[in-house]
Amino acid sequence: MIRAILIHPDPRLKKVCEPVAEITPELRQLASDLLETMYEAPGIGLAAPQVGVTKRVLVMDCIKDGPPEPMVLVNPEVVWSSEDVSVYEEGCLSIPDQYADVKRPAEVKVRWLDLAGQEQERQFHGIWATCVQHEIDHLDGKLFIDYLGPLKRQMITRKMEKLKRERARAD
Repeated sequence: MIRAILIHPDPRLKKVCEPVAEITPELRQLASDLLETMYEAPGIGLAAPQVGVTKRVLVMDCIKDGPPEPMVLVNPEVVWSSEDVSVYEEGCLSIPDQYADVKRPAEVKVRWLDLAGQEQERQFHGIWATCVQHEIDHLDGKLFIDYLGPLKRQMITRKMEKLKRERARAD
């Protein structure tokens, strides 16, 4: 089921999400909905708080050409970050049509639970590293615009407020 994506500013996007206590059928359904919503948007990552669910769950698939590689990460945590950084022009489904360069560690090692409840660990680099860090930030109530200077952040926030007003009038 495709879910509505929250648009910044929304207080639910700034909340720190609760860890998932157990893998349930409802959680599997949430993961399925997140993937369907992400692909429909289209995007390369989506976190549960972006659809109004304050659970530590994210999905991602950074494959542009070729067979999809959907990933579901439950309770993800970065356990190692490289000293090297990379700058990537990031966007966000909760901040449509706004992009900015964000500096993050170039590589990260992440530990999480899969939908079978098994612990997984993987080292990500390139766009995958950027994406997983961006989505984990969502679980901590942080948006990519929080890395920007105050003027740029305020400008984007005003654009989003205007977009939300326009969408509300259209409904």
